[in-house]
Amino acid sequence: MADAASQVLPGSGLTILSQPLTYVKVLIQHIASINGKRGLFTGLTPRLCSGVLGTVVHGKVLPHYQECDKAEESGSGNVQKEVSSSFDRVIKETTREAMAHSAATLITHPFHVITPRSMVQFIGRESKYCGLCDFLATIHREEAILGFFAGLIPRLLGDSISLWLCNSLAYLVNTYALDSGVSTMNEMKSYSQAVTGFFASMLT
Repeated sequence: MADAASQVLPGSGLTILSQPLTYVKVLIQHIASINGKRGLFTGLTPRLCSGVLGTVVHGKVLPHYQECDKAEESGSGNVQKEVSSSFDRVIKETTREAMAHSAATLITHPFHVITPRSMVQFIGRESKYCGLCDFLATIHREEAILGFFAGLIPRLLGDSISLWLCNSLAYLVNTYALDSGVSTMNEMKSYSQAVTGFFASMLT
């Protein structure tokens, strides 16, 4: 009896944890059977546009802030040579990163609005939006320009809080939990950044 209980409990736990994935797999098969395999790629175009545009904007904005900081440091370096603490450096880097990320989010948010709307059409068997241009015209006609920025504030807040949490947690782990003598320290720090980033995004 004890052996059976020891097998049932872990098995039930794994079943509970894997249920969302099973559910997703069934939904994917359902979508493919109705809309074909092409239906699985609904919303890909605005996602690609958002990704490319976001990367370009982020890549242009971040170096601008870094150059401004370097100019300030070189200007005041002769007068006062203060070595900032590592946490001050984390605050500066996170602030720059948050500004660049916010700029990219602001520019790409219309595509973020379009992507889920194109996906959820499947639920109601709607064909309201047939393409990217049709999306833009329909949203503009029904909701005006503000329709492209629906949900922007929560997204900006969520992304900013997630970034600050991630970098702060990574700093605490790298500073107090990891031994600097470890030979694979850089790898450990990158792993800690990934793990803390995952938990931060889950929280926000």
